[in-house]
Amino acid sequence: MGSRNRSRTMRCSRCGVTLVVPPSARNICCSICRHTTYVGRDPVRHAVGFVKSMVSTLANSGNSFNSSQYSYGSQAGMQQFGYQNPAVYIPTNYPRVFGKKRALLIGITYASSRYELKGTINDVNCVAYLLSQKFGFPKECILILTDEDPDPYKTPTKENMRAAMRWLVSGCAAGDSLVFHFSGHGVQKLDTTHDEVDGYDEALCPLDFETNGPILDDEINATIVRPLPFNVKLHALVDACHSGTILDLPYLCRISRSGSWQWEDHGAPSGEYKGTRGGLAILISGCDDNQTSSDTSAFAGSTSTGAMTYSFIQAIECEPGTTYGRLLTSMRAAIRETGSSCQFSGPIASLIRKAIPFGSTQEPQLSSSEMFEIYRKPFLL
Repeated sequence: MGSRNRSRTMRCSRCGVTLVVPPSARNICCSICRHTTYVGRDPVRHAVGFVKSMVSTLANSGNSFNSSQYSYGSQAGMQQFGYQNPAVYIPTNYPRVFGKKRALLIGITYASSRYELKGTINDVNCVAYLLSQKFGFPKECILILTDEDPDPYKTPTKENMRAAMRWLVSGCAAGDSLVFHFSGHGVQKLDTTHDEVDGYDEALCPLDFETNGPILDDEINATIVRPLPFNVKLHALVDACHSGTILDLPYLCRISRSGSWQWEDHGAPSGEYKGTRGGLAILISGCDDNQTSSDTSAFAGSTSTGAMTYSFIQAIECEPGTTYGRLLTSMRAAIRETGSSCQFSGPIASLIRKAIPFGSTQEPQLSSSEMFEIYRKPFLL
């Protein structure tokens, strides 16, 4: 009976990268080249794949993520040396990290546009300070992308955000702690792959989203969730509209105002596997999929911040050693007390299926790659 629950491996039919395939999957999307490979049902081939997976694990001495899948260098340099797949490059000026903690923080103001936000850079700076001062993240292991940075590779364009997400998980190994923070706009797009229960994908808006499009939750999941090997933790903090399931994680925790809770199964209707390779991915998002998040000065006087980011930092500072359940209830209480509500359902609403009524209160959400006792599990980065 136990053998039925074991994952197996197979090669991507396009780029040849080894993929770990869960038993129930019918197809799997490669996190490197984005190609979807059909998963057959031949039991002999599955058994061979499992044996190869075990041999590979032993040969790698527990290092279950092959960092050689990614290469550091400029796009021009990659083309100069005949690199055929630009989806695997990482800019040379991104940190070369070898420690156990690293973070990617992205803040986008969309300056001089009708979508402009005021508090996103403040959010990034506050989270960077929190990570380095309270959780021991080395400053040299924190990569920050903002539209105020003059470095062309640290401007949060779509391609730079993709490269930065690859950097975040590149070479990660057991015991590593990763953080992904995004402060900016989020939208919903019609689901064309039939893996969303409500028929809509959630997406993040890069600086150039109007010309190059948003980054869908499918891609985010494939890039920073599915590659996570055993005993690697990823915490994602996403302060954006429609971000409740922005990582496409298998489980969403519904928490009532009274504190009662239950996990909902959010597995893809198509059967496509959206979990990790043994690691743990947890998302704390600014609001539910059908809500919008605030850019407000209600918390810090004249200084604008994201309501979710500020309430998260406030909860951490006021209650050290808190659990995930208490963290979420504290964040929600802080937002309700300030009367924080939807601030930008106007221009951005043209990109989503319908405008959210002004005044809709946001409620931070918790989702995960696995279920746990939310009032017993301590929040640790």
